Amino acid sequence: MVKKIFITVVLILIPFQVQAFERYNKVVRYDRYFSKYSKRYFGPGFDWRYFKAQAVAESRLQPKAKSHVGASGIMQIMPRTFKEITRKNTYIRGSREQPRWNIAAGIYYNRTLWKIWKAERSFQDRLDFMFGSYNSGRGNIIKAQKIAERKELNPNLWRSVTQTLPEVTRKRSAETIGYVRKINKIKGVLR
Repeated sequence: MVKKIFITVVLILIPFQVQAFERYNKVVRYDRYFSKYSKRYFGPGFDWRYFKAQAVAESRLQPKAKSHVGASGIMQIMPRTFKEITRKNTYIRGSREQPRWNIAAGIYYNRTLWKIWKAERSFQDRLDFMFGSYNSGRGNIIKAQKIAERKELNPNLWRSVTQTLPEVTRKRSAETIGYVRKINKIKGVLR
């Protein structure tokens, strides 16, 4: 009975959640940066809205957002990661506090993760691996893949990793799995 009530409540709330994300269609202030850097690092055919959806999930597009672990800006970049990105990519000249450069760095970092997950898998799985790595760290995702393989699951499928990630990151796995789902939901309503 409790399970039925919970499922009913969740099903009722899902449309409200989606409607809440639709408001970000009106927030266009940074769209030119999402578009520009998506083209630069992923090519003209890649839909920049994936990265806007990620930024909504990360910071709700708030340039002054700060996390409890020290990530900041629209794309929630850690100081050390930003420093590493700017060392490898001299085109990014500003600070991580500036929305343009924070977005550029976040999309560039996504590109480095995208290249890692080039094994035989669907486009959606590759996206999920990229976003999961952005949130949890690629090392944790690789560890979850190894566990999946030992359990005779396909390590190249995101759903296999979602089954084994709790063995690697414990309670934090729910955050990563939810993060990837949230990005996909948000992307589904962006125009």
